[in-house]
Amino acid sequence: MRDDRAFCGGAPPAVAYFYSPDRTSAHPAAHLAGFTGLLQADAYAGFEKLYGPARIKPGPIMKAACWAHTRRGFFDDWEQHKSPTAKQGLDRIAAIYAIEARAAFAPIAERVERRRELAPSLDDLFAWAHATVAKLSAKANLAEAFRYALNRREALSRFVTDGRLEIDNNIAENAMRCIAVGRKNYLFAGSDTGGERAASIYTIVHTAKLNGVNPETYLRDVLTKIAEGHTIDRIHGLMPWQRTGVASDSGPK
Repeated sequence: MRDDRAFCGGAPPAVAYFYSPDRTSAHPAAHLAGFTGLLQADAYAGFEKLYGPARIKPGPIMKAACWAHTRRGFFDDWEQHKSPTAKQGLDRIAAIYAIEARAAFAPIAERVERRRELAPSLDDLFAWAHATVAKLSAKANLAEAFRYALNRREALSRFVTDGRLEIDNNIAENAMRCIAVGRKNYLFAGSDTGGERAASIYTIVHTAKLNGVNPETYLRDVLTKIAEGHTIDRIHGLMPWQRTGVASDSGPK
């Protein structure tokens, strides 16, 4: 998922879906082969090999972690046990989100400037987490929530000094909702090829939506252009962000 609108970037929003038959790490490695730069994601183990042994030598992909996933462990413990410690963790994270809200939709330099006041809050949170986890049973779920945060301190703090990054990975998580909702209506793609084609269709349809383009109108327009002889070397002219003048409308997004 790419959406640079949060920092007033010029690149058009886009989302790419990939099908894989299982959750092994070989698939994200293949999908992101040749990619370099920042990758903001959850703690799915399949991503870990992509980052490389950072303490020895930084890999081509730099990890940026997600505060929404960090918060989840504290929230689950609060929901189940009403632990005051879990509530304190939630309150501390909420305070960080409150500061971050002031940096939303600002240019990169301004965003970083507004985030300066986050540093003390983050330092206090991690210091509290380090002191508190030592008092908990290592097997407790809440202890795991603390370890999740402490083990990712650098990746969780990276957004503060890089205005391109978000505080969490919710933009991509929201892009997955269409598939989660769809699973209630259909359970099978029929085959691996069917899964790959479904991923391509999701990519086209939802990238069109992100660019304010009605998918049905867009697809009709593109297929007509292809039938009329639009050549593959001019495919960039068919991208949704290039077709808004033809296919945009105010229909459902």
